[in-house]
Amino acid sequence: MNQIIERIHKAADYVSAKIGDMKPVVGIVLGSGLGKLADKIEDPVVIPYKEIPGFPVPTAVGHKGNLIIGTLGGKTVIAMQGRFHYYEGNTMDVVTLPIRVMKVLGIKYLFVSNAAGGVNFDFHVGDLMIITDHINHLPNPLVGPNLEEFGPRFPDMTRPYDRKLMAKAQAIAEEMGIEVRKGVYFAGTGPSYETPAEYKYFRLIGADAVGMSTIPEVIVARHSDIAVFGMSVITNEAHDDYDEDYVNDGDDVVNAADAAADKMTVLFTKLIESL
Repeated sequence: MNQIIERIHKAADYVSAKIGDMKPVVGIVLGSGLGKLADKIEDPVVIPYKEIPGFPVPTAVGHKGNLIIGTLGGKTVIAMQGRFHYYEGNTMDVVTLPIRVMKVLGIKYLFVSNAAGGVNFDFHVGDLMIITDHINHLPNPLVGPNLEEFGPRFPDMTRPYDRKLMAKAQAIAEEMGIEVRKGVYFAGTGPSYETPAEYKYFRLIGADAVGMSTIPEVIVARHSDIAVFGMSVITNEAHDDYDEDYVNDGDDVVNAADAAADKMTVLFTKLIESL
């Protein structure tokens, strides 16, 4: 058996044994500072990553490192309280391992979130952005032998983010009085924050927000025919016209994400209810 396939099924078997008859419908990936949504999951089964075969322990600030299975919005969900990043030294197989494990466990939908810098001049700290498309500058996780049991060699990426889910989220936000933006998410490798010239470049090529994650998970989900909804929390203004004394700070990013997490939690919960 392919080593990657073996690793996926070994992890899935471990999680399945822990959750018994629970069958998750929705997978959720919670980015930097956004883990508090997991606190809203009812009747949770909490599995630390360190217990799951093949799962590393996250090192990024604001990533607790738990897999949480329970009920949210009346549906059984499986949530990652923290993700794995390429910049931590993980291979793309490891970065995307949880998504394939979730697929084996039966999810039909994947909700991804991240903390991102707003390169769009109209975006401000605390804004929520529905991801409409992306620009990938991370290694593609599908490079290498194709895992046929998950999807085709050349998966279509015309609509990586589900149009129906986007429309529902917009309607829910309007109903709840929550302002949301829409835009294109750009992902680079990190871990250094980008230069002002790079921010300008990202804006010129069509990006609205920039981060260091998410897209590999989305590519693997679409390869497996999982519908995806994505949201960025704008945690800093990633511009090229900073004051002389401005410094990007990781703790500030996590704090800004935490402040916006309540609004995102409401949107995710209502959207899951609507499925």
